[in-house]
Parts: sequence; C-alpha cells; structure tokens
Amino acid sequence: MEVAMLVLFIIFAQIIVYGLTGVESVTFTLKNNCPYTIWPGTLSGSSSPMLSSTGFELGNGATLSLDVPTHWSGRFWARTLCHSDPTGNFRCMTGDCGSGEISCNGKGGAPPATLAEFTLAGNMNKDFYDISLVDGFNLPLSVVPQGGTECPSTSCTANLNTQCPETLAVKDQGSTIGCNSACVALNQPQYCCTGEHNTPQTCPPTSQSQYFKNQCPQAYSYAYDDPTSTFTCPTGVNYLITFCP
Repeated sequence: MEVAMLVLFIIFAQIIVYGLTGVESVTFTLKNNCPYTIWPGTLSGSSSPMLSSTGFELGNGATLSLDVPTHWSGRFWARTLCHSDPTGNFRCMTGDCGSGEISCNGKGGAPPATLAEFTLAGNMNKDFYDISLVDGFNLPLSVVPQGGTECPSTSCTANLNTQCPETLAVKDQGSTIGCNSACVALNQPQYCCTGEHNTPQTCPPTSQSQYFKNQCPQAYSYAYDDPTSTFTCPTGVNYLITFCP
C-alpha cells in the first residue's frame, strides 16, 4: 500500500509540474546567418541534463532544432575557424570547447565567445535569458522568443571585432577574429569583479566594458550588468537563436 501511495504521489507531482507550464519541452532553433560555416556548441547547467547534441556543424543559411526540457539552464555559442589537425583532433580558433571533437561533451567554450544564456521555468515560472559578452565576443547574436506575450527579443548585432581595443583583440594572421573582455584579457579584480571588487558598488563599468555596452546595449558587458541585460518570458515558448542576425 505504501509503495502504491508513493507512486501516486510522484505521478500527481509530475502532473502539477507539467500543468504549470503546459509543456514538457520547448524547441530551440539555431540558425546560421553568417556567410561561412560555424560550429555551435551547447552546455547544460550543473543540475540540467545534457542536450541531444552538444556540438554540430552549421553551414551558411542552415538551421537545426533541439528539444530542451522545460526546466533547464545552459548556454549556446558558436565556434569559428574550425578544422581537424593531421591526428584528427578537432579545434577552433574561437569558442573552442577542448573536447577534440565536433561534440563538446559537457565542456564550455573558451573565450572569446558570444553567449546566449537561459534559465527556463525559473522564479515565478518565467524563463530568464540574456546575451553575454562577459566571455568576450566572436560573432553577432540574437535571441527571439517564438510566441507568447511580453517576451522581448535581445541581440548584439554589431561586429565588435572591427574596432576592438588592441589590448583585447584576438588575432589570426593580422585579422581580429575575437574581442576578449577585460576580465579575460587582463585578469585583474577590478575587471573581473572579484576580491574587494566583488559587489556592484565596488565594481563599476570600465572603459573596456563600456566599449561592449555602447556597441551592444542589450548584452551583458561585465558581471554586474543585470538591469539592462536580463530578459524574461512566461515559460513554455520556443526560441530562435540566430548567429550573424
């Protein structure tokens, strides 16, 4: 009898959870609008399941859709200038996840990389999402909710590589292929908001983070850039992530 009651309790709890959102999963569609091939990567948060694909190739104009659990957190980004070396080790010039394969297998992208970050079904049964430049910039990016009301889009459409400060620039054969954040490039507490600079009051914007913010006002430019960079939407909508929108 106790086992039967436990089973009924679990089923009832699941009905309540799914009833709150109306869906068990949402669809993320990733689109490559860049005039060249990219290799998007996915990374789930520590308490979220790994997605069906953690890395894949996406040619110009191509799209790929992933079903994501309603209660999920994680990030998406693009890797660029990728190739396999003579030993078969897969590597990318920006956003490389260090797995040696096209799949990232639970590894995050190395800076610089423009990130699309999500927490689904969070506080007050809302999705929270943002575009982050805290790990630097490699490609323009946009996030557009598909359906729902009061669901704003967010984007970083400027190419920050073109005027990236020399101290932050990542170059290949003389061309800037990425723009590091000041934290990544200089690794000092006042830029990383660590140590005695670990509060919003003691870690204000810097000239380097302001370069990012001026170019992409909707994106996170440094750690304490919450008020103008985090967006919410009622849980249950789908999302379109476009690289080079």
